Amino acid sequence: MRLLAALAICLFTVLPAAAAERFDAAPRIAVISAFPPELTALASATRDQKRYTAAGVTFTTGELEGKPIVLFLSGVSMVNAAMTTQLALDRFNVTRIVFSGIAGGVDEGLDIGDVIVADQWSQNLETAFARETEKGFEVSQMARNDDLPGFGMMIPRSIMIARADGPPERRRWFPVDPAMLETARAIASTVSLARCVTSQCLVHAPKVVVGGNGISAPVFLDNAAYRKYARATFKARVVDMESAAVAHVAYANGAPFIAFRSLSDLAGGGDEANEMHTFMQLASDNSASVVKAFVKALPN
Repeated sequence: MRLLAALAICLFTVLPAAAAERFDAAPRIAVISAFPPELTALASATRDQKRYTAAGVTFTTGELEGKPIVLFLSGVSMVNAAMTTQLALDRFNVTRIVFSGIAGGVDEGLDIGDVIVADQWSQNLETAFARETEKGFEVSQMARNDDLPGFGMMIPRSIMIARADGPPERRRWFPVDPAMLETARAIASTVSLARCVTSQCLVHAPKVVVGGNGISAPVFLDNAAYRKYARATFKARVVDMESAAVAHVAYANGAPFIAFRSLSDLAGGGDEANEMHTFMQLASDNSASVVKAFVKALPN
């Protein structure tokens, strides 16, 4: 009986996870992009490169604008972004997290090529799919925990998250680090942004816009009706497929986070075909230009 009791205690005792082996002890800024075109300009500007691999992800350490960084691709979409961000936090001494990439515009007052630095991020497709009844779409009170309106059957929900320094909590929005946001404001007007790609030029000169809400989901948004709903419901200015996931992981780990997103299209808003493929590299390079100026301006 004593042996059985001891075995039961062993089975139900929660043991601390073994810490992953650190590749590098130096304090570093994690600089992340989702896919290769977004990383090109940042990688070419990184000096003294050294590469490491974990779980199929390649991490490049070096110096960007005089600051020690670890540079890597998150992969496209939310699960990839969350997984690789946590992997970087486990393997490196990450002091800040900076995301650079393209996005879709939600605010019709913004233009392609603009670089948006939101001050908070939400996972807009964290939802309940409601039951269709004679009275319309209805969702159980167990599933509804927000007062936000739905988009048809899709009813927004907040989520419970764990944190390293406190009990689990329910959140919809994940904040950007205030000090890093102020640095972004300070350099916003100092960066020269590209306006032309090949033979096509933008009507408006791109600008850096600091502030407002960003949203992310594992969906490529090219639907005008949902974009208008997202603007009205979340007061969103920009939408992508990674930033809120990275913000979530950063918040859970107590790591300062900020994202720079340059618009490659107005999500579902173009008069004809989506403009992403035309302006993807211009938007990627504009975001990278702002990130380089931002990293240079960061205090050591």
